[in-house]
Amino acid sequence: MDWQAVAVSGRLALATTAILLVVAVPLAAWLAFSRRRWTVLVEAVVALPLVLPPTVLGYYVLVALGTSSPLGRWLQETTGATLAFSFSGLLIASVLYSLPFAVQPLLAAFGSIDRRLLEASAVLGRSRVGTVARVVLPLSRAGLATAAVLTFAHTVGEFGVVLMVGGNIPGETRTLSISVYDSVQAFDYAAAGRTSLALLAFSLVVLSATYALQRGRVGWPRP
Repeated sequence: MDWQAVAVSGRLALATTAILLVVAVPLAAWLAFSRRRWTVLVEAVVALPLVLPPTVLGYYVLVALGTSSPLGRWLQETTGATLAFSFSGLLIASVLYSLPFAVQPLLAAFGSIDRRLLEASAVLGRSRVGTVARVVLPLSRAGLATAAVLTFAHTVGEFGVVLMVGGNIPGETRTLSISVYDSVQAFDYAAAGRTSLALLAFSLVVLSATYALQRGRVGWPRP
């Protein structure tokens, strides 16, 4: 087992999940409760990584973070560092790539809340932010947990975006998925098998936890 890759994947997944929970909650609340027609376009942009090939997204992120872009050029002139092929750049790409996995469960959870509770909160003088904090979020605990679990697991399993933006730098951007790829390229099938088995077990646990959070324990009614 490549423990350096385990550490990088864990650090990347934790950081991505923490950032996305902060970003996804207000974004999902706005998408769920806004009546503006163009929110559909925003929702489509948020969901774009679900259908866009990872290499395409990675290419555009790499171009945006490279030294030929205004942002990349400014960062290099200011700090002497570059975002491309660094952990920071990899984190930005992971946040963009995993965004729908955080927003979609929250959208479903927010959309299932009884509107009468929101109206009652407004009648009592609560602001929209206060209503989200005191009413919406407590009623959406399962959605929050699902968003966190899916985001963490999806980040651990990233490959195309990781390879395009982060490259393969041991201890810096080399993740578990890249480690499996390298082992196969080196014909070290034993190491690839061990890492793949660990990822398979992790994915099974994550999916089981996700379905347990989403499924209510309501039995079939007895006559």
